[in-house]
Amino acid sequence: VQLQASGGGLVQAGGSLRLSCVFSGGIFRAFSLGWYRQAPGKERELVATITYGGSTNYADSVKGRFSISRDNAKNAVYLQMNSLTPEDTGVYFCNADLLRTTNHYWGQGTLVTVSS
Repeated sequence: VQLQASGGGLVQAGGSLRLSCVFSGGIFRAFSLGWYRQAPGKERELVATITYGGSTNYADSVKGRFSISRDNAKNAVYLQMNSLTPEDTGVYFCNADLLRTTNHYWGQGTLVTVSS
């Protein structure tokens, strides 16, 4: 399985970014997808997840500001990030979990920097 993330960049506080991740090398519907992030000096944390059927889960810190979606025809997952704050700065990783297993796959990460 390969995950190719893109869309990071530098944005001012209050701005928006949309991250994209393209999945390949596996059966897309067999995976739950998600976004995680890692801020400097901190551990990687969950941002949001989405199942093949569209059920979503968000970290409390991003609820109401971020939206995860997936395009099952394009084998892609997206993270729309609005009302960004400097606390959202970090490397964002795309993740794929093979259902009913402990197999996890990670993309290479894309850097999001929010300036105040």
